[in-house]
Amino acid sequence: MAKRKICVVVANRANYSSIKSAMRAIDAHPDLELQVIAGASVLLDRYGLAIDLIREDGFTPDATFHMIIEGETPSTMAKSTGLGLLELPTLLEGLKPDVVLAVGDRFEVIAIAIAAVFMNIPLAHTMGGEVTGTIDESVRHAVTKLAHIHFPANVASGERIIKMGEDPATVHVVGCPRIDLIRETLEDSAELGEDIFATFKGVGDSFKLDSDFVLVSQHPVTTEYGQARRQIEETLHALNELQMHTIMIWPNVDAGSEDIAKGIRTFREHNECTYLHMFKNLPINVYVRLMNKCACIIGNSSSAIREGAYIGVPAVNIGTRQNARQRGANVIDVGHNRGEIIEAVRRQMDHGKYKSENIYGDGNAGKRIADILASCQVRIQKQIMY
Repeated sequence: MAKRKICVVVANRANYSSIKSAMRAIDAHPDLELQVIAGASVLLDRYGLAIDLIREDGFTPDATFHMIIEGETPSTMAKSTGLGLLELPTLLEGLKPDVVLAVGDRFEVIAIAIAAVFMNIPLAHTMGGEVTGTIDESVRHAVTKLAHIHFPANVASGERIIKMGEDPATVHVVGCPRIDLIRETLEDSAELGEDIFATFKGVGDSFKLDSDFVLVSQHPVTTEYGQARRQIEETLHALNELQMHTIMIWPNVDAGSEDIAKGIRTFREHNECTYLHMFKNLPINVYVRLMNKCACIIGNSSSAIREGAYIGVPAVNIGTRQNARQRGANVIDVGHNRGEIIEAVRRQMDHGKYKSENIYGDGNAGKRIADILASCQVRIQKQIMY
């Protein structure tokens, strides 16, 4: 019997860390053949060239595609999605996968989903059923309604998918594949050294990682377009008052990203930010070790909530981007106000590490996904379940 071909489309740096363990499990499964399409911001230097990390991990993309139109506005985000929809059908037509595996909820995913289902290719989807802010909320649920196989990260998410009318037989609660990498990394005894500052070509003064430092990752909120610069400036003023060693990750490609970038550049020009070190991107094993060592993680990245709960890292979540996402005791929510941010960071530092919580899985999601993809039956014609 021919192996079932599973095509994983990686379209941004968060996609890769969210599906890497499943890619490994699919590649190792005797009944599956892994296909990889890499594109969008994965190919762009200003977002860290995640394509290099993919290749270094031993995955050779079967195809690549460009779809990002510069500008980082709502208009360019919509046009980029359209360009992705123009490019992907040609690649899928050539690869002829049996299943396309789409990851998460970023805007690129809607192009992947539409291309697959319009071509009668069964679509599998990870991390559906969750609740958040920004346009990701709408994209996530739209992809759920297009998908034929669902891999939610927890029971609550799975129940939401069923409430949306999806067949319970197609909903498999597997956990989040990102947690697989967290578990592996924390079980590895390798130490994180100051050589990361040179290795990954960050900007800013290096420092000793055994001292207290904070990790910052703040992205634009697409439904609050036009406010991103003011929002990042509040965070930067808070960091300037805290005067702690800070590692900051460059924002993602969503609409408003350039406003955040301008805010960061201008702030650095007008302030003595010797405490601040910036990276375009970091490998997941390095990022996880930084999370595990930092005094507090600050911003609006889902990593503070998903990985953060498992690690128990004190987190200060800013703004609405993660609204209503299921979270652990490690998270304090604040608004875009420097005073609130400073107070919350100090409270979290006084508290220290939290107890680990398995809200998003136990670290075995990748293997579960591969086993289900190898054995499940798929009906291409969908019908809402009443």
